Amino acid sequence: MSNFLPESKFFDKLLTQLLGESVLVLGHRRPDGDCVGSQVAFTRALLGLGIDARAVNQDSAPRILKKFIGNTPFLQPNEIEDSEALIITVDCADHARVGEELMNRFPSVLLNIDHHVSNTHYAKNNFVFADASATAEILAKFFLDLEYKLDRTTAEALYLGICTDTGQFCYSGTNASVFEVCRNLCQAGANPSKIAHELYEREKPGRIQLLQKFLASFRMEFEDRVCIGSLQEKFYLETATSPEDAEDFVDYARSLEGVEIGGLIEERNGKLKGSFRAKDKRYRVDLLAKEFSGGGHACAAGYNLDTTIENFYPCLVETIGRHLKTVDGKGF
Repeated sequence: MSNFLPESKFFDKLLTQLLGESVLVLGHRRPDGDCVGSQVAFTRALLGLGIDARAVNQDSAPRILKKFIGNTPFLQPNEIEDSEALIITVDCADHARVGEELMNRFPSVLLNIDHHVSNTHYAKNNFVFADASATAEILAKFFLDLEYKLDRTTAEALYLGICTDTGQFCYSGTNASVFEVCRNLCQAGANPSKIAHELYEREKPGRIQLLQKFLASFRMEFEDRVCIGSLQEKFYLETATSPEDAEDFVDYARSLEGVEIGGLIEERNGKLKGSFRAKDKRYRVDLLAKEFSGGGHACAAGYNLDTTIENFYPCLVETIGRHLKTVDGKGF
C-alpha cells in the first residue's frame, strides 16, 4: 500500500458516505487537461465504488482532450435534471469557476479538491494541496493510497492532468513524488507516448496561423523581463479557429530568454481574458491576477475583464510594474 497522503483515510471515509447518492463532478469553464483528466478519473473511481456519478462541465472539452473521456458519462448542464445531487468540484479555485449556471443550480459543494494557492475553501470538505503539481496528482495519490483499481482510461486521465499542468514535466512543481505517481499510472495502463502524440502532434494548420499572429503581437516591457502577447477576436475568424486553439499560447511569451513573466490578453465576445505565466514561484502571478479579480497558481494565473486590449494595456503594464517592485523588494 502506498503512503502518499495522510488524509487518504478521511477521504475514503467521506466517499463511503456517498453510496446510494447521486453525485456530480464539476470542473471549471474552458476545461484544460488537468480539469478534464480529474473529472474523468474521479467520476470513474466513484462508479467503481458503486456510486452513481457523472461529470458535468458548462463548456465542452477541447477537441484534443475528448479522446481521453472514453465511455465516462461527461455531460453539459442541459443534459442533467438532478437538482438534489451532491456536488464535488475539481481544479476550481472558487465556486464561480464552474460557471454561473452550475453555481446557481448547485449552490452547495460537498467536496472541493484542488491545488490552486488561491483556493477559497468554499466547500463543506476541502482537500486543497497548493504544493501539488496538479489536481490529478492529488487524486492519483488518494487512489493509490487506497488501492483503488484503476482501469486504463482512469490511469491515462490522471497522467493527462499531471502531464499538462507540469508543462510536460518541465515546471518547478515537478519532483520525485510526481514521477513516482506517474510510474504507478504507467503500470496501471497509461501510455506516455500515446498521450504525448494526442496532445502535441495533432496540430491544425489554423492553429499554427493563429500562433503566428500571437507571436507577431509580442511587446517587451521592463527591460525585457516581461513579454505580453495579444489575440484580437478577428484572428479566430481569419484563421478558422476558436479560443480553445489558443490554449498554452501564453507559454511562448514566458519561454523567451530573460523573460520572467509572460502574459496573454485575448478578446472574446467583446470582453477580455488574460493569463500570466512565471518562471519562478517568487513572482506570485496569482497575486498579480488578483489585482484584476482573478487568481490561480504562483506561476500560472488568469482573469476576466469587461474591457478591450487597447484600453486595458496601459493599466496592465502599470500594475505589473508595481508588482515587480514588490517582488524585487522581497515583499509578500
